[in-house]
Amino acid sequence: MYQFLVSFTVQPEHRDDFIRVARKTAEDSLANEPGSLRFEVIADEENPDLFYLNEVYSDVDAFAAHAGGPHFGAFFAETSAYAEGPNWLMKGNVVPAV
Repeated sequence: MYQFLVSFTVQPEHRDDFIRVARKTAEDSLANEPGSLRFEVIADEENPDLFYLNEVYSDVDAFAAHAGGPHFGAFFAETSAYAEGPNWLMKGNVVPAV
């Protein structure tokens, strides 16, 4: 499995907008992209302007399909006006058990 954690800093007056579009992207990705396994929208507990997206895909190719798809593009088309990011905090493949 391929997974990552990214952060976005959002202008205060657009917090609700960011949450709305991130949740919609999560719902659309999980419903329509076979390799999309988890997509969580997380609010930072200390900074109300900081949000995280924790995403899991079956493999890096599934993420590439997501990144080339319409939900990804729509997310950035809207959020780029009021959110700074993504800041990559972690990305990689889950180490399989031996």
